[in-house]
Amino acid sequence: MSRRPAQPPPRGARSRRPRSSSRLRGWARHHRAMCLDSALRLVRRPVGSLLTMLAIAIALVLPATLWLTLDSARLLDAELEESATLTVYLEPLVAEAQAARIDEALVAHEDVARTRLITAAEGMAEFQQALGLADALGRLDENPLPASVVVTPVDPAPEAVRALAERLETMAGIEEVRLDLAWIERLRHLAELGRRVALALAVLFGLGVLLVVGNTIRLSVESRRQEVEVVTLIGATHAFVRRPFLYSGAWYGLGGGVLAWGLLTVGSGWLAAPVSALAASYGASFSLPRLGLSGSAILLVCSTLLGWLGAWIAVSRHLAEVRPR
Repeated sequence: MSRRPAQPPPRGARSRRPRSSSRLRGWARHHRAMCLDSALRLVRRPVGSLLTMLAIAIALVLPATLWLTLDSARLLDAELEESATLTVYLEPLVAEAQAARIDEALVAHEDVARTRLITAAEGMAEFQQALGLADALGRLDENPLPASVVVTPVDPAPEAVRALAERLETMAGIEEVRLDLAWIERLRHLAELGRRVALALAVLFGLGVLLVVGNTIRLSVESRRQEVEVVTLIGATHAFVRRPFLYSGAWYGLGGGVLAWGLLTVGSGWLAAPVSALAASYGASFSLPRLGLSGSAILLVCSTLLGWLGAWIAVSRHLAEVRPR
């Protein structure tokens, strides 16, 4: 049985795959060449490039500093919320044994994390020590202070704490429940104000970065106007013409991000000792926040994207004005 000879594939089908792969390789080679060429152009003008990157860095330092400060304030806010407590005052005629049973009932409550019982004698001792009136208060015939229980709620949210206080007031032997949530609400309002201020400054300084990069790229387009006219005349696309300037903007943004990271690191190290000494004078321990690995990556990515976007806006605006003569 004879076999029919295999038919050769059509010429177009045979050459389609090599042509597409060669286009992809050419596209990658051009990207690599433009990336290297734009970096070399910045190196050939070190002073101007450094000044542009420094302007970008200064525009990025303040929003990044506010972001770090708000992040540390958020952690402090969480710690303070965890310390939110209620003070449960027992009735004056409640004996210590009954106060202990009330404390056990409060501990068993599902919305109570922990409690601390303060008997009338312990309350008087703390009061005398705080005011320094041990002799005067010691002359009293009887202790006027009632026993109290300091309650730490499971949920420190103000709404949950208020609901817990209302439920505890209905228990037998409890005369009054006091809570002070004003400082938590003030702290939340300050944190929200700080977040909005940081966001507004980030937007404003981000626009500043776009203007700096855009003006620099605009001057670069004008200096290479004849080159752009020639490649446009021979049929180059806008993407082809725009590519080297986009890489230049990305390099400017990346360099500005690196300088901003360096300024933040040096500034944090320079202020670390005075801040720690000031916190220690108040009996607290506090250290300046640092960017860390994720924060550094976010800063560099954002600065690079801002540089790229500023270059894209500038080139897109001026590319239509560049016409072959």
